[in-house]
Amino acid sequence: MGLATKLLHTRYRVNDLERTVTFYRDVLGLEEIKRHKSPRGSELVFLRTPGSEELIEITFFPGSGPVQVQPDLTHLAFEVDSLAAFEKHLAAHGLKFSDGPTTSSSGSTFAFIDAPEGYEIELIEKAKVGH
Repeated sequence: MGLATKLLHTRYRVNDLERTVTFYRDVLGLEEIKRHKSPRGSELVFLRTPGSEELIEITFFPGSGPVQVQPDLTHLAFEVDSLAAFEKHLAAHGLKFSDGPTTSSSGSTFAFIDAPEGYEIELIEKAKVGH
C-alpha cells in the first residue's frame, strides 16, 4: 500500500562522535550495533537499547558545519526502572538531572538529562500498577 510500516532509526548529527557514543553507551546503557563510513564520508554509529529494535544513528560529518542544537528542539525518551537508581548512576558519572523528576497525572515520573551537543534525553519511570 506504500505506507511506512516500521521505524528503523533516528539520526542525530554531532560534533564529537566518540564523546557522544561513550555517553550513550556508558550513561544510558545502549549497545553499539554497527559502525561504518558512508559513501559521502559521514562516520556513522548505530546504537540501540537492549529492549528495542529501533536504532539511534549518531553521525559525524564535518562538511556540514558545526552542530548547534536549539533548546527544546528535539529529544529521545527512554524508559527506566527507577529514576532514583538512575540518579545515583548519573552521579557516579558526574552528571545530574537537568529538569525533574516530575510526576505526571498518569502517575508516571519523568526527568531530563542533557546529552553531548545539547540534545535532551527524557527518562520515564512508568507508574507502578496497583499502587
